[in-house]
Amino acid sequence: MTRKRWTVFGLLVLLVVLVVAALVFLNQGKVENKNSGKAQTNSYRPVFHFGSPEKWKNDPQQPIYYQGKYHYYYLYNKDYPDGNGTEWRHATSEDLIHWQDHGVAIPKYTTENGDPWTGSVIHDKHDTAGFGEDALIAIVTQPTGETGEQEQYLWYSTDGGDTFKQESEEPVLANPGAEDFRDPKVIWNEQKHNWIMLLAEGGKIGFYESADLKTWTFTGDFQTDGIGVLECPDLFQLRAPDGTLKYVLGMSANGEGKGDPKTYAYWIGDFDGTNFKPDHEDPNWLDHGFDWYGGVTFEDGSAEDKQTKRYALAWMNNWSYADHTPTMESDGFNGVDSVVREITLKQDQEGYYLASQPTAELDELVQSTDTVEDSALQNENRSLNISAEAYRLDADISWTESPNVGLRLRESDDRTRHLDVGIAVAGGYSYVNRSNTSNPDHEGSYLESKAPFDAGKKQAHVTVLVDKTSVEVFIDDGKVVHSNLVFPQVQDQGISLFAEGGSAEFSNIYIKKLENKQ
Repeated sequence: MTRKRWTVFGLLVLLVVLVVAALVFLNQGKVENKNSGKAQTNSYRPVFHFGSPEKWKNDPQQPIYYQGKYHYYYLYNKDYPDGNGTEWRHATSEDLIHWQDHGVAIPKYTTENGDPWTGSVIHDKHDTAGFGEDALIAIVTQPTGETGEQEQYLWYSTDGGDTFKQESEEPVLANPGAEDFRDPKVIWNEQKHNWIMLLAEGGKIGFYESADLKTWTFTGDFQTDGIGVLECPDLFQLRAPDGTLKYVLGMSANGEGKGDPKTYAYWIGDFDGTNFKPDHEDPNWLDHGFDWYGGVTFEDGSAEDKQTKRYALAWMNNWSYADHTPTMESDGFNGVDSVVREITLKQDQEGYYLASQPTAELDELVQSTDTVEDSALQNENRSLNISAEAYRLDADISWTESPNVGLRLRESDDRTRHLDVGIAVAGGYSYVNRSNTSNPDHEGSYLESKAPFDAGKKQAHVTVLVDKTSVEVFIDDGKVVHSNLVFPQVQDQGISLFAEGGSAEFSNIYIKKLENKQ
């Protein structure tokens, strides 16, 4: 072969290599970090959080334990960002950590009744609706016709929940003329041997009952004040350590006008099958972060006592900036859920409340554990000799006069970029501050989440879950949780301790690095 031919051949090989390299670069995605002004090549696919396989997801539907697995349905838009409308996509899991995708179970725009919105799926084991004892029934809100009236429709599945058919193109519960009339939550009332439905109706929750899931009768409502248009209602029972059995009424709400979160509000009280009577006037909040919305709770399917604990998860996003995530550019999806948490009913001097902890099954993903020596700090910031991207961190913190103590996570080598988790002792609040790392709040209105903290206390235990796109902070027994989206640069993996304005001691520090080999 002549030198000229070798030259041409070499140029062709070089051209192919350059094209392949360019395609690899484009497929990985270029993400702009607003704090550095530099582009990075990075995957934001979470390590241990559930995320949409592609395109868009938002509201989770209450998972149901059926035939040995948890069946999970969520609102999904295959046409995002160009198309409109949602449908129900289906996934299953045996451990609430590893999920198998089954595709779309309830498609959109198959009738004139519009696309399926939020609802609930139940196992009709008593065959009250007449589709068989193995049938799964979904009651779903759909915006009917050109006017978009929100009405409730029945879909059923006889193939184990993989596909659903619409029972009728007529609603099982028509809109009575309300602007907001959606998100049915259906539960079985063992005492009355019938079904109860909760509906989000603007500023109130409506209660309905039915013997066959097809004919519904209004029984009463629960009125709220100053927490916006309600969504995704919830009702369940839990038993406190003293043996008391209480009902919990929950809903997604917006308390920002009162200085409260925009997450999951709940009341504890009693329910007689018709109406709910709360023990307290103002709501409690299951999460104080910016990104725990559309929350649902569900039973531990394998537990003999269903009222000792319950599971919960939510959509990790916020309608104020829902499209402001780099995951679409880097990985082709927008939408992750919080970790599944265990919730229990506890009591203190203020009354009953819900406590949250990460589900124990997360330990299945632990690849290594770093133990850090106890540290005493005096008005300083001390870096740990540990780098990590996805992990669980536990620590006990005590202080004397320090007005601000905590952790800096996903910290850059030059310490200019970091995520802060702390307790402002003098201010009487815990917080998560994401202003020094990339986050979805481009307007700067949601940079630091806060929750009340007893200024008289001198210690706290913190559990922190960090993933590629999120941080979830559980304080003490989990009465307070902060869940927030963040998008650190991949190389920012430092961890620091800090005490500002005084002294603090950090002890029992464990860092468990997590890896999901599905």
